[in-house]
Amino acid sequence: MNNNNMQAAVGTAADSAPTREAAISVKSARLKRIQCVALTLLVLAGFVNYLDRSTLAIANQTISRELSFTPTEMGLLLSVFSWAYAVAQLPIGGILDRFGARLTLGLGICLWSIAQGLLGVFSTLNHMILARIGLGVGEAPQFPAGAKVVSEWFNIRERGLPSGIFNMASSLGPAIAQPILAALLLGLGWRAMFIAMGVMGVGVAIIWYAVYRNRDEVSLTAQEQHYLDEGMAKGESGGRMTFAEWRGLFRLRVTWGIVFGYVGIIYMLSLYLTWLPAYLERTHHLSLASAGWVASIPFLAGAAGVISGGLLVDRVIRGGASVSRSRKWPICGGLIGAGFFTVLGAYAQGVVPVMALFSAALFCLNVAVAGTWSLVSVAVPSRMVASLASIQNFGGYFGGAFAPVVTGMVVQQTGSFTLALVIAALVALLGAASYFFIFKLPEKGGHLASH
Repeated sequence: MNNNNMQAAVGTAADSAPTREAAISVKSARLKRIQCVALTLLVLAGFVNYLDRSTLAIANQTISRELSFTPTEMGLLLSVFSWAYAVAQLPIGGILDRFGARLTLGLGICLWSIAQGLLGVFSTLNHMILARIGLGVGEAPQFPAGAKVVSEWFNIRERGLPSGIFNMASSLGPAIAQPILAALLLGLGWRAMFIAMGVMGVGVAIIWYAVYRNRDEVSLTAQEQHYLDEGMAKGESGGRMTFAEWRGLFRLRVTWGIVFGYVGIIYMLSLYLTWLPAYLERTHHLSLASAGWVASIPFLAGAAGVISGGLLVDRVIRGGASVSRSRKWPICGGLIGAGFFTVLGAYAQGVVPVMALFSAALFCLNVAVAGTWSLVSVAVPSRMVASLASIQNFGGYFGGAFAPVVTGMVVQQTGSFTLALVIAALVALLGAASYFFIFKLPEKGGHLASH
């Protein structure tokens, strides 16, 4: 596919603006069951995914004291996961589009669970870094697979809410993880906590592979096929993605707008996810048990934000907005709000006002998250969704990976989290600018204005 054809494909997928009267074909009871099962399994896998990401954050201060790690060394250990995760994104999108979500995600869950268990065995910084790299590589398929599943099993005009639901795990997982992992850490010790999480993950991998089916593994009726493909350009849903098409994504302006914008989301999310419990312990002098419960509050607000964002996207598009514009504005507004409330929280006094402001920040940030993943699911034909999602993740997590280590360095040098929080807010605002200025909406007729 040459670059002009690539632009046409992206434009047609991304900006098919429905009218207010546009109706979606009635879906069969079987499709409803498939959708429900797929989303349930994605949320389950995502929940375990973020439980595993949160374990080191919860055990941050405990491991630092026991193994004599400095804040900078702990920041590096926290960051190396994201760098490995980011690099693994580039091949994982093509692998997903080639082999499907069932096999790829199943193997990924197994890999990250084994790496998680090994973290409970190792004692040196170098060995733990290797395990964190394995965790990052294993977790790489999770969210591109979610975008792939949504693009395969949901009509293009109904993808906002399911995108929000599977992304809910990114907030609900850490929210539930904080008190659960704190209790496990206090009751069993940090090593047993890591091993227990690894065993649980292997069980989830088996369930995923045994229950989920890719779209091409299911014999669909004509009615079901019509529901799934309605509103999409002819030929959009079929075929395998070629290497030329994958390479062509990097020549599109829309891709770079998404990549740079997503850094703003992941940088801030990484700071909260990796350092919030330690912030509460160091700045507000909470106990580990109390910090676990208090740290869950902003992530619960984030879970509400991602669902609200998904509902908002679908509501706006039903009101007549274009598919792409209905995603772009919640993303920009969410990032601006997240930066604003994070700065206020950085200078607020007292646990209650700080947590209220951080909760507002994560609510806004996750409204943006829902918009980004919903945007990816409609920006390109279905066969290319996982690849674009993985490119987005590569950029977001490569840039966002600097958050834990930069935060650790700032805390070590200044003794405070204030500057680190302000930096995260500035990065979020730059992300909003990328979505607003670099991400170029397709022109009428399906072509991107430039690339």
